[in-house]
Amino acid sequence: MNRAIGVFLTVLFVFVATVFASEEKGGFLFVTFRGEGSPMTEQIYFMVSRDGSEWKALNNGEPALVSTVGEKGVRDPYIIRSHDNSKFYLIATDLSMHFKRDWGKAVTVSSKCVVIWESEDLVKWSEPKLVQVAPDDAGCAWAPEIVYDQDKKQYMIFWASTTGRDEFKKHRIWAVNTSDFETFSEPFIYIEKPTTIIDTTIVNDNGTYYRFTKDEKYKAITMEKSKHLMDGWEGIEQFSLSQMKGYEGPACFVIEPAAGGKSARWCLLLDWYARGKGYQAYITEDLSKGNFVEGEAMKFPFHPVRHGSVMPITCQEMNRLLWNEME
Repeated sequence: MNRAIGVFLTVLFVFVATVFASEEKGGFLFVTFRGEGSPMTEQIYFMVSRDGSEWKALNNGEPALVSTVGEKGVRDPYIIRSHDNSKFYLIATDLSMHFKRDWGKAVTVSSKCVVIWESEDLVKWSEPKLVQVAPDDAGCAWAPEIVYDQDKKQYMIFWASTTGRDEFKKHRIWAVNTSDFETFSEPFIYIEKPTTIIDTTIVNDNGTYYRFTKDEKYKAITMEKSKHLMDGWEGIEQFSLSQMKGYEGPACFVIEPAAGGKSARWCLLLDWYARGKGYQAYITEDLSKGNFVEGEAMKFPFHPVRHGSVMPITCQEMNRLLWNEME
């Protein structure tokens, strides 16, 4: 018995030493869902990685968060750190395709709401909150994300909706503003194109916003930039991935921060849905130029990994998530 305890303590010591030895590295948190195979696969899953390439599932590969509101299924999760670093917000589509089973109806008679969780430490989360963001004639509210508007000093939640006013002919990107995730502005059209657009994601690099959107006219991803969220957007013509077809669900994150006069290194994930391959990684050394090259294949604990988001986390946050696994 004493020998077994000694072995356990040794293993525990090695584990703890490894964690703290790599403390300076921090890491990444990946939030995603696993498809519509069962009620539990349309929930929120957490993965972590030290290098942004090899990922470990948390909670023994079971959902980290489960929706008990709305359609009781959630997809397309997005996580953001608050601008004052006091908490985290996680938002997701209120949709259960496991039960709905009809994408045609899902476009016209789905939830007008999104599901929101809050946390101060990434371990303890609030109960899920159902919030109607889309207009009353909306057929759905899909793939919501959040960005902090530096000009207005508030958050903008944006998503894709069809509406009855044009007989649900196309998706537009709609948005609302909020400063506290308790009260929200009236919804407004944020992006409109001649044909359907979905799956917008926005990042800020050194004072410039970059926007990636799935344009259904070309079945491809577009890239734009602007100094302001609400106007001044212009396409980046040299975007190297603009001709790739069959991709959606873009997710973009800093994989190496700027240092020593060198620009930040960014990773753009694209879901190769047309082939059922899940996320593929593309890397750029300069986001402003839009020149991405194919990165190394990521190693995931399950396949395929679909529409989600990645957030860099500190070493303390990583250690807290890992310690929670041991409790």
